Amino acid sequence: MSHYEEASILIVTAVAPEQEAILRGLNGDDRFEVIAAGVGPAAAAAATARVLASGGGRHRLVISAGIGGGFDGQADQAGLVVADRMIAADLGAESPGGFLSVDELGFGSSAIAAPEPITRSLTEALNRAGLQAVCGPILTVSTATGTAETAAARSARIPLAAAEAMEGFGAAQAAADVKLPVLELRAISNRVGLRDREAWDIPGALKRLEAASSILTEVV
Repeated sequence: MSHYEEASILIVTAVAPEQEAILRGLNGDDRFEVIAAGVGPAAAAAATARVLASGGGRHRLVISAGIGGGFDGQADQAGLVVADRMIAADLGAESPGGFLSVDELGFGSSAIAAPEPITRSLTEALNRAGLQAVCGPILTVSTATGTAETAAARSARIPLAAAEAMEGFGAAQAAADVKLPVLELRAISNRVGLRDREAWDIPGALKRLEAASSILTEVV
């Protein structure tokens, strides 16, 4: 029997460096299955749905995890964000009056909530470990923010938005479709706004993701 045939918690990352950092932090905890699904909400949704469908109902929780951007005034660049909601921030339509979400269009919901008791416990545990965690909305986008104007528009439209990444809502939708709870955890590597790769701290964010994963084993 393989290790993953017993795993009950699925962690969905985008790329191998995130997957590897999380596996180091989990230190062989056999409750977890960790996959690299690919970049973007479609890849995350497809891979999550595929693993859940093949799992025979053994999974009890899905976690989208990796690095991401933090919004000014909400998330420290040397910190972590735990999602209270995963929001598909660019799912909708442009209009002369501004962006219309899929909710406003009447075509569904652009937000999936995380279970409050677990998000609260995880945020508190991360802070006790000195990892500077906050809890707030994490935006899922297909095109990462690259200008101050886009960052300001998204912040204005979704007050208290704490972080931005590209996979959370996809994984969350696949989990919600089979009535499983879902979390999202992001280690902040950069500010959301003007794209400036020289200011990013990807190695540091991966180290924080590894450290957070070790705390995750104590909470879930």
